[in-house]
Amino acid sequence: MAESQLRHFLDLSDAGGNAVAAMIDDALVRKAARAGWPKGRADADAPLAGRVLAMVFEKNSTRTRVSFDMAMRQLGGSALIVDAGTSQLGRGESPADTARVLSRMCDAIMVRTDDHAKIEEMARHCDVPVINGLTDRSHPCQIIADLLTVIEHRKSLPGLELAWLGDGNNVLHSILEAAALMKFNVRVATPRGYEPDSRFVELARAAGQRVILTQDAAAAASGADVIVTDTWISMGQENVANKVRAMEPYMVDASLMARAKPDAIFLHCLPAHVGEEVSKDVFEGPQSVVFDEAENRIHAQKSILLWCFGLIP
Repeated sequence: MAESQLRHFLDLSDAGGNAVAAMIDDALVRKAARAGWPKGRADADAPLAGRVLAMVFEKNSTRTRVSFDMAMRQLGGSALIVDAGTSQLGRGESPADTARVLSRMCDAIMVRTDDHAKIEEMARHCDVPVINGLTDRSHPCQIIADLLTVIEHRKSLPGLELAWLGDGNNVLHSILEAAALMKFNVRVATPRGYEPDSRFVELARAAGQRVILTQDAAAAASGADVIVTDTWISMGQENVANKVRAMEPYMVDASLMARAKPDAIFLHCLPAHVGEEVSKDVFEGPQSVVFDEAENRIHAQKSILLWCFGLIP
């Protein structure tokens, strides 16, 4: 693939709203076509036959690791794992040099790392697509799965009222980016000092979407179509005890869910700390669709890969 034609997926804006909609449509079709099949069986068209994805992990993973591996298998390709502990990344090889090597050996690279600047550096030095599997700034692959889950549960994205409770983190940044592209509104309830990056707030507002920032969890949840939270403590964070104390009023419990619309759904990208950011009765309750959401990571990754390879417009 020529450099001018490269499709990196570092943030949702790299694709744009039309492409995100096309990815979701493709994921719905491919998922339906596989109903009842063994999970390792390739799709009928096997569109990535012969292609290899390098999966670079500097942060631990369950869903990202398994979903990208299974996505490549179902698309007819294969995947291999490169982690810091068993590669030269752990001995100081630069992201640029790692990217140049992997792009000569593999057809695409997925990276899960801490610093967003690393993945941007890799993309600058690659001649194959680079996909953001998670950075400290954003988590776009997760949000494709989330939007797919919302649509599967019979909710339209334009005009959707989504409430976020807890930490203003990388997942929320990608939700705000999605709001700008897919035309839905976001109410954000965080403790003071834990608000999202203002650049993502202004991005959504500039696109005409309503973004409310508040410290009032109940106000954010009232009338919401979707309530979303995430673990309060990310890997490697310090001052944990202080942060947990600040977050305690933002636990999604039955009283908060009751303020949302009767048919509201609950999302969490997992892993969950039940009893901290979400109560057991909500996590295990009928409005929770977190395991549909987790399964949809496979179908989301497939559509992202196909877009990166130019097989989705």
